[in-house]
Formats: sequence, structure tokens, C-alpha cells
Amino acid sequence: MALRIDITGVPAEQLRFVASPLAELTAMLHVLAEPGHHPRLAVWAGEVWAGMPAELAERLREAEFLWRSSRADFLVPARPRHSLAEELDDVDRIDDEQYVTSALTTTCGSNRVRFGAPSPLADAAARERALDLAQARGAVQEAFAERLLADPAAVRARVRHTLQQCGEAFFDAAWTGVAAHLASDLRLKNELLKRRSVAAALASVSGAVSLAPDGDHIVVDKLQDAATTADGTGITFIPSAFGRPHLVAIHAPGWQPVVQYPVAEPSAADPVPMETVARRLEALAHPVRLRLLRTLARGPHTTGELARAWELSSPEVSRHLAVLRRAGLLTAQRRGRYVHYTLDSAELATLGTDLLAAVLR
Repeated sequence: MALRIDITGVPAEQLRFVASPLAELTAMLHVLAEPGHHPRLAVWAGEVWAGMPAELAERLREAEFLWRSSRADFLVPARPRHSLAEELDDVDRIDDEQYVTSALTTTCGSNRVRFGAPSPLADAAARERALDLAQARGAVQEAFAERLLADPAAVRARVRHTLQQCGEAFFDAAWTGVAAHLASDLRLKNELLKRRSVAAALASVSGAVSLAPDGDHIVVDKLQDAATTADGTGITFIPSAFGRPHLVAIHAPGWQPVVQYPVAEPSAADPVPMETVARRLEALAHPVRLRLLRTLARGPHTTGELARAWELSSPEVSRHLAVLRRAGLLTAQRRGRYVHYTLDSAELATLGTDLLAAVLR
């Protein structure tokens, strides 16, 4: 499962690494809406909520689906500017059709309002469908969708004002605190891109981002299978100090590809690919393999020992051990004529964490 971004013929200068105040504010807003995703930032989130003016808190709650479970595309800009105000000016230049489609996609649930479908601003059936989907998501989403479709200009102005208010309330101070860290990360990425290769720069972004062997595609390990192209527009990579563990990818038709990635932390391990997590879950789904693991948890065993312990044939045990080894859950060591298999308890212990990280990514 992955997002594939076609970069065939895209010049190196169109692979951009640049910071975005708006994208980082959006990451902060997600932390405030979903603090459970970000336990290391729980204290920060609590302090922000405690010191936030009541009116701003109300405004954030009425629009939180723009950044809670997914991000409205216009909140992660493909052409970042130096200031939040400049980026909000760029959002103002997006036409109502594109803005509403992006906002309703988030409001009504990811991928439910399709780009290129009849416009809910002009088509009565599309409008009713959008409202029905929003209603299913809850009263707050329904009310937002109704206001947006009735008066897009008023809702857009309100959302902008809300984001501006965040500056004084918490964003300006937080941005000042992380700007140097983001700048250091960008220097590294751009140096790798300039001095070494695209592959090296991508490898430094995340273990979940890589250059395909053909060199024509960037592969982003995500839960869904999707594809887009950077032809004619390029692709933008935006570092985030508040984004971990999420790897946000903008790839909807009509939008330039953007990847917002968490900056590296000294103690952070490389993310485990979703394919590896799925392989391990599949390996553990078989009752015989679970029995074998229970025995191996007590110490190293040979194939013959396992076969006798569970009254199985040696070939059958070998097949199950091969599955567990491919999943990275066993180690093997030859001792004379025999191969002893051992449970890799560290890998098994992190499976829940790896699964959560892969799902949130």
C-alpha cells in the first residue's frame, strides 16, 4: 500500500524543500484536536487550551474537521511563503469551487466528495448529497456545510480570521520556537539534493519515503493505494516539528503534490513500512504459528523439537517457520547439524506501536 508520485522528467529544482507557517499551524491544530495522537505534546496542548480565549476555542471546534482526521488541501500549501499572512492571502485567491470541494471532502469524510463531480454550489443533487454526507458526520459538520454552501465568502472569511487569531493566541510563539529546527532540517535536505542525489534527500525525509528503482516515482508508504503526478508542477516537501507521527500527502486531482513530514528526532526510530506490519499480522493470524511462538518464547528450538512438541510434521513446521522469519519475528542460528529458532521479542513487542504508527501515517 503506497502513494506513487510520478516525477518523470521533473527537473531537480522542482523538488522543493521549504517550510510553511500555514502547514505548521495546521499541524498544531491537529495536535489540539487529537492530542491522543501526540502524547509527547499533551502538556503543550493542555496549556494552549487552558490559555485560549473562549471565542477562539469555539471557532476552532466548529471547524476542526478541516484538520482533525485529514487536512483540507488548501491548508498545506504547495508554494509556501515566509509568513502566515502571505499564505492566507494565497488561500484567498483560490476560487470558491476549489475551496468548497476541498473543505467538503474533509467535512464529509475523506474521498467522499469527488473532484470533477457536479458542483454542490451549482447542482441541486450534488448539494443534497454533500449535506447528507455532512449530516452523517455530525451536527457540527452539517451546520458548517450548510453555511459554506449558502455563503462561501462569509465562511472563508471566518476561517481566515480564526487562523489569524491563532497567531496571537499560540502560533507565533510556537513558530518562533521551532523555526531554527526546521531551518536546520531544510539545510540538510537541500544539501543532500544538491550534493548527492534525489534518493539521498528522500531517504533523509523518512523511512516511509523512497525513490522507486526506476527513478521515475517517489513512493510514500501510506494506508491507501493511490497515484498522482508532479509533471509540470513539481513536488513540495514541508518539514513539521508538530507533525509526528503523521506523514501528510496532498495528492488530489487539481492540487500540486505536497508531502508534510515530521523532522527527525534523536531518539526516533525509522518507521516500519505498512507492508511489514501487514505481513506480521498475517503471520500471527494462524493458530499453529501462535503455538510455535509460545514455545519459542521459552527459548531456542529446532524444527524437530517443535514438531514433536505439537505433534506436527517437520515439513509443516518448516513452512510455518518460514512465514514467521519472512515477517521478521524469528532469528535463526546454526549450531552444528541443527538450526535453532528464537523469537525476536523486541520486534513482537513493538508490533502494536508499529501498527498504530502505520495507520496514523
